[in-house]
Amino acid sequence: MGKLQERRHFLGAALGGLLVPALPACGGGNDAPPNPPGPVPESQITQAIAQLDKLAADLMASSRVPGMAVAVVRGNQTVYAKGFGRRLVTDPAPVDADTVFQLASVSKSVGATVVARQVGRGGIGWDTPVRAHLPWFALSDAAVTQAVTIGDLYAHRSGLPDHGGDLLEDMGYDRRQVLTRLRYLPLHPFHAVYAYTNFGLTAAAEAVATAAGIDWATLSEQAIYQPLGMTRTSSRYADFAARDNRALGHVRVNGNWVQGAGRMPDAQSPAGGVSASVNDMAKWLAMLLAKGEFAGQRVVDAAALAPALSQQMQSSPPVDGRPAGYYGYGFNVGTTELGLTSYNHSGAFVAGAATNFTALPALNLAIVTLTNAQPIGVPETLSAQFFDLVQFGAIRRDWGKIYGDALAPLLAPEGRLVGQPRPANPLPARALSAYTGTYQNDYYGPLQVADQGGTLVMTLGATPLVLPLSHWDGDVFTFTLDNENATPGTISQAAFSSDRVWLEYYDHEGLGMFVR
Repeated sequence: MGKLQERRHFLGAALGGLLVPALPACGGGNDAPPNPPGPVPESQITQAIAQLDKLAADLMASSRVPGMAVAVVRGNQTVYAKGFGRRLVTDPAPVDADTVFQLASVSKSVGATVVARQVGRGGIGWDTPVRAHLPWFALSDAAVTQAVTIGDLYAHRSGLPDHGGDLLEDMGYDRRQVLTRLRYLPLHPFHAVYAYTNFGLTAAAEAVATAAGIDWATLSEQAIYQPLGMTRTSSRYADFAARDNRALGHVRVNGNWVQGAGRMPDAQSPAGGVSASVNDMAKWLAMLLAKGEFAGQRVVDAAALAPALSQQMQSSPPVDGRPAGYYGYGFNVGTTELGLTSYNHSGAFVAGAATNFTALPALNLAIVTLTNAQPIGVPETLSAQFFDLVQFGAIRRDWGKIYGDALAPLLAPEGRLVGQPRPANPLPARALSAYTGTYQNDYYGPLQVADQGGTLVMTLGATPLVLPLSHWDGDVFTFTLDNENATPGTISQAAFSSDRVWLEYYDHEGLGMFVR
């Protein structure tokens, strides 16, 4: 597995179960064993909530993230909702509890409740084959194509490879185009491997929306947002962009937070495209804790919601004293050190968003934290600190270091040549005309290579991406990328031979060869 694959595999694990707040994330050999499970005193919960102002302020100071919003739900009440910092680092406009943030992969959990609502209404189930409503959908194995269900894709057990389809989104392909091209990806054994896929889940959601006869964003509004009064929540990027009180994404450059390029995730909206305020998310969490009820009204059928909140697939093995992680349908489903069931999910856009919610139904308690900065572990740290205080009355680990160290690989540049000196005596390239032309690839689409004033330039994708090439050695050139899946400093090889070119960055799952 190359470095790019390792990074993407880690991302799937991190957001799909590896980093589970309120569970030990390291060996903890010097930690005292937890007290025997017992009732958590109400006063301990109250004291934990009272410490949130200081916890949040300390995290803001240590991380210097521009903005953060936090809400806590106890039963059917929002007992804490507050904003910290700025919506934009260069503007003094403050974050408050109504500031809208992009949720990134927390969208998966929100979307799972949309699906559960439709399941409860009948006509579709978690076990409904996707092809029943998307007859054009196909994977590379005919038997899996026929068998794969909505639940399989929401549990990341379809066999699709980790983050399959994400690079197509970076190239500008829309939802239908990406989903159609999933048929070219090799598959893991069906039901045997957990591999986190934004577009696999999106295919399942698309099937649910098609069955309802409306688009996913409208279905989400009608099924969940409107019944809960989530007036500042949407599954459309245009709605987020139109809000005055919205938090813009930030990236860290030379140790300083600066506004990022932004992220328009409509292609994978069911997996990462929701935007919301913490006040709205608190309403959703209250519904979750009440097993589908809100303000005395049944919004989601409890029996339809229960499978989403049950362990459907092991997402990570037990290691270093940490128990195995499990995924439901769009939710991480774990157990805390006191033996309490935990529902949670994190979200991350490298372009500038990091989010987390954690709910402990036995305590009727949940917290959500939204930030407008690259993922460095701030939301997960606050959740873990809070639930340490709730369960034990004290913070038992350095969660900031644990999560910061674990998430650091997400921001590392990719490529075998990163940090390598240029060859001192490189072999010359052939005449540039030997490399120009159109190269075909079923998955990524055509690649154009042209000589533009003595420089080779590649053009590919729907946007399209325009990537100048720099000579490295012989028939090997390099190019750089900077997008959601390629962090600054990423370097990829473009290695030409007689009738083909191999692009290192796009060789995930061995699909990086383009043929002329």
